[in-house]
Amino acid sequence: MMRASFPATARLHCPSEYASALKGRRLARGALFVVMTPRDTGTEGMNASSPRLGMIIAKRFAPHAVTRNAIKRVLREAFRHKRHMLPGRDLVFRLHVRVEPSSLCELKRRVRAEADALLARAAQ
Repeated sequence: MMRASFPATARLHCPSEYASALKGRRLARGALFVVMTPRDTGTEGMNASSPRLGMIIAKRFAPHAVTRNAIKRVLREAFRHKRHMLPGRDLVFRLHVRVEPSSLCELKRRVRAEADALLARAAQ
């Protein structure tokens, strides 16, 4: 059984990495998130070996820090479990709508369901 880990090499770090993904193409769109990837996926050395995750959770769409942190935590967990099935490219999840007030459990459930669906689309 493969170990589902989330090392530092599986994350985007530099603003330039985020910028190249945002200038790239849209892989999938859901009710809450848009998933972007760079157009030139084979040019960077890290991209060819394993997928990497980036998240843009803006304060204007999720004004409370608790909400933003919960969203990020759920996205990381979904990515960690599906990472072995994904192609070796950068994926940036961007929250594109304001999160309406609801319980944290309900929000986490919605985010996880959408993250799993979007990652399944990205794996194709």
